[in-house]
Amino acid sequence: MTPTPSNTSSSTREGARPLAGARTLFYKEVLRFWKVSFQTVAAPVLTAVLYLLIFGHVLEDHVKVYDQIAYTRFLIPGLVMMSVLQNAFANTSSSLIQSKITGNLVFLLVTPLSPLAWYVAYVSASMVRGLAVGAGVLAATVWFGWPGFAQPVWILVFALMGAALMGSLGLIAGLWAEKFDQMAAFQNFIVMPMTFLAGVFYSVHSLPAFWQGVSQLNPFFYMVDGLRHGFFGVSDVSPWVSLAVVGASFIVIAGVTLRLLQTGYKLRH
Repeated sequence: MTPTPSNTSSSTREGARPLAGARTLFYKEVLRFWKVSFQTVAAPVLTAVLYLLIFGHVLEDHVKVYDQIAYTRFLIPGLVMMSVLQNAFANTSSSLIQSKITGNLVFLLVTPLSPLAWYVAYVSASMVRGLAVGAGVLAATVWFGWPGFAQPVWILVFALMGAALMGSLGLIAGLWAEKFDQMAAFQNFIVMPMTFLAGVFYSVHSLPAFWQGVSQLNPFFYMVDGLRHGFFGVSDVSPWVSLAVVGASFIVIAGVTLRLLQTGYKLRH
């Protein structure tokens, strides 16, 4: 049986630090996406700019939100968070599924890395990629409409928590998927719809009452809305409510991810 993070010999780990080796794996994961940064960082930034140009140009004179905030300005925080979430998810999920399919995952399985070290390294690297793309989107779009930084602490909190949550979800997807089309299905039918329906391109207050209620069942909505509050100082719901929902979601997803790593879910074959 191929060793997994959960069945490595206890003698190997006795007295070892829980995060031993996490730094090396983190460096490897950051280097993996940075080597192809034109694809992993620049391409998502360009996509976000195109969204801004198309939607901003078409709807700028027709949509006003948050007491006359221009629609282009309104779009920018949503596009930043959308980019953070999608790229944090993509980093962990793509790395793990590629390692499983190519067979090089065995080189990690034979190491004495603990499940916590795996989790910290993979999720931290996904956060770096998500935040790098988010910063790139902000830098590229801010010239179209200054969004302001009303409460920068909220921006930092929701960007970090959103990236960590999606990095954790990406690990779950990478562990579950056995081939690329399963991973694509997870991203196309779960991650992308929940992101696009999270109020990136609209305020939920513009929706009918029923759909407002549906939107508020989507945890992605609270990530986008919380970040937007950091830019404008106003939002669809209280940032404290958003923080509670995102924090609870992160705890649940992180707990599930660590449990799957501890049991070696779909890592043994």
